[in-house]
Amino acid sequence: MNARGFDLAQLRTFIAVTEAGSVSEGAQRVFLSQSSVSEQLKKLEERVGQPLFVRSKQGMSATPAGAKLIDHARRIVALCDAAFDDMLGRTLDGEVRIAITDYYRPHDVAEIIRRFANQHPRLRLHVTVLPSAVIDSSADDNAYDIGLSLRLMEEGRGTQKSTSIRREKLVWVGAAQTLRERPALTPPWPLVLLPATCQLQRRVVRLLEEARMPYLISHSASGVAGLQLALKAGLGISCLNESAIGEGLMACPASFGLPALPAAEFHLLPGRPGEAAHVTNARAALAELLG
Repeated sequence: MNARGFDLAQLRTFIAVTEAGSVSEGAQRVFLSQSSVSEQLKKLEERVGQPLFVRSKQGMSATPAGAKLIDHARRIVALCDAAFDDMLGRTLDGEVRIAITDYYRPHDVAEIIRRFANQHPRLRLHVTVLPSAVIDSSADDNAYDIGLSLRLMEEGRGTQKSTSIRREKLVWVGAAQTLRERPALTPPWPLVLLPATCQLQRRVVRLLEEARMPYLISHSASGVAGLQLALKAGLGISCLNESAIGEGLMACPASFGLPALPAAEFHLLPGRPGEAAHVTNARAALAELLG
């Protein structure tokens, strides 16, 4: 008689492929060959007695059974990891305050934090989304324990001491409908900007001034969410990192002749001297999910 229950390796592979959307990318996440991943998924589907994925040219998406299993799989794996860490004395137990820049993967950040909370159920999380300028300026004020900030990459130089988590292109963007209807938009460029404390927005203005391209500030937003809304409404153009572009926005045509933008990096700020061990460990664990 077959034993009841799941194989943890198969569940980890199932989670990786579900989140990646393909066998090839999922295989990279679990450091296995594509053939090994395919074999594990086949055995898992045989165990549950129904298909877990719909395969197409666009990738793999979960069937209703797969969508049901993924939540169970994440909890099972998280509980197993937590038990193992507990036995080794590595349990993350305590309160952690996290400040994340509003530029960081706005469409994915909630899921990332949810996964982090599931993996470390004994952590009490307090998460705040803030402008990078606020995170940087309050780094020494004990306002948070772990900070993730956006920095511009100028001439290939990164920020010292902090940990680079992710690099993205910056893109001039506007409302997709507006740009399709008026592909020959000309200066003065209507800009949607954040407050002058945002280094990215300051850089946008400086680039236009250096290129002697006239502009006018058509709308001022208080945060990235407000900037996205103003852009979708067709109030102007601005620049965003790739993961923040989202539905309803598109890159401005090359024919606009807008200045080239620097790359941007997300940096995990260093810990403070004497911080609690669980905070240091939480920062390392979170870094694995944030990339």
